Amino acid sequence: MKFNSTYLPILIGAVFALGIVLGSKMNAPEDDRILAKNYSKTKLNKLIDFINTEYVDSVNTDSIVNLTVDNILSKLDPHSVYIPPSEQAEVAESMKGDFVGIGINFYMYRDSVAIIRPVENGPSAKAGLKSGDRILFAGKTKLFGRKLPSDSLFSKLKGVKGSEIELTVFRKSEQKKLKFKIKRDVIPLKSVDASLLLENKTGYIKINRFAETTYKEFKTGLARLQQNGMESLIIDLRDNGGGYMEEAVAIADEFLKDKQLIVFTKNKNGSTEKTFATKEGSFETGKVYVLINENSASASEILAGALQDNDRGTIVGRRSFGKGLVQREMDFNDGSAVRLTVARYYTPTGRSIQKPYKKGNDEYFKESEDRVKSGELYAKDSIKVADSLKFKTPKGKIVYGGGGIVPDVFVPIEAEHGNENVAYLLQTGIVGHFVFETLDQNRNAFAGLRFNEFLDKMNKTDVYFKKFQNYIVMTGLDLKFDKTKALVNRHIAAEFARQLYGELYYYDVILKDDAMIKSILKSKK
Repeated sequence: MKFNSTYLPILIGAVFALGIVLGSKMNAPEDDRILAKNYSKTKLNKLIDFINTEYVDSVNTDSIVNLTVDNILSKLDPHSVYIPPSEQAEVAESMKGDFVGIGINFYMYRDSVAIIRPVENGPSAKAGLKSGDRILFAGKTKLFGRKLPSDSLFSKLKGVKGSEIELTVFRKSEQKKLKFKIKRDVIPLKSVDASLLLENKTGYIKINRFAETTYKEFKTGLARLQQNGMESLIIDLRDNGGGYMEEAVAIADEFLKDKQLIVFTKNKNGSTEKTFATKEGSFETGKVYVLINENSASASEILAGALQDNDRGTIVGRRSFGKGLVQREMDFNDGSAVRLTVARYYTPTGRSIQKPYKKGNDEYFKESEDRVKSGELYAKDSIKVADSLKFKTPKGKIVYGGGGIVPDVFVPIEAEHGNENVAYLLQTGIVGHFVFETLDQNRNAFAGLRFNEFLDKMNKTDVYFKKFQNYIVMTGLDLKFDKTKALVNRHIAAEFARQLYGELYYYDVILKDDAMIKSILKSKK
């Protein structure tokens, strides 16, 4: 398959833009909210009945209803969306924070299910499965040679906690077929990727989304860092598309003093709901930095805005996405759901950071392309802000509404001007596939290496850089890495570290020359 690199920033922006602010985890009862007038509702039902009983050809009326719902919602705003039954279970699971399964990271490589890495201490790791193993059969179900979609594979491997599944595996390194009996267990879906201590007693916590367990995960990481002597903290919200508002609010409360405003919402009736910090904050005095970029949205912007507007945190990076709408999820009887925008949220100074969407959904999600063209990713002066949307924090700092959180400290994208597609490419997961396939050819090349020895090996060779350049050319992408060699090499080495040693080793490599991290650590010296 060939890819057009022109669309990479649009693709990445759209993926992260789908992040949501859910105003409540409770589902509202199914009622007549979508179709306000009984007459219109009756007309729609009657039309479906006419098609069912009178139309000349057989028609799947369910699909027509889905199209109708999608069309209605598309006339409202970009974040009111319909979720069909086939997707709803997966979406709900990702926000829940765990699932029952066998605990592997995998993908379809050519015609087989390839294990990238078993989850540490998960059922598969305990049973003896290894990176590079191919799963041939799950019970008696053949999995290879069929190019099954991921949701079909998940359904074969998931099940009830404690239930047993027999896997037939081909281990390439031994050229053997092996059988494993694995008991399914609860597998966490982490929303906090890493919590670690950098230099100068600076803590670092990376949040990838705001799910049901995010605050609990964050609090655990924060407490551990404090026990290790942390004096200041970096919260990384880059590429975090959002999630539950309550989780972002709970995290903000850890840094704000009692009765400081965190966020407020307004519905169409003008009813306002304000949320204030409590006395429970555990890090109300140390320095806080928040990293954001053009893909940080919704709940990420609530947290960043709360700290910026209360003069509590320094926002570092690039202007965030600009989503200031609150959705409520409402279930239908067939397992589908609608996420309907029910309110707008405002930061403590009173600013709405929602960017305009009057030109339609397509233009709304393509706005990231405009940021590339305007040069905004490279210079803070290129950020377009309206003086009419200027606000002041309690200490007199100027902040802006109308389209995302503007950082206090601007850090340009890590790529040469005009070559931002390289930075976007590195976010797509293609590096992970390249590393897996490279390891699959010769895992012995890294056998027995301690982590420091691995780093020395990676620093002394251009072999993997050249291989990755060729790999990209083979996919059909016309991208050259000559001007971004250091950035690409860092991502390659970090992904090797992740697949060979584990998640924290990925961050050990990726953060060392990270431009935003460096700007913070430099300012502290």
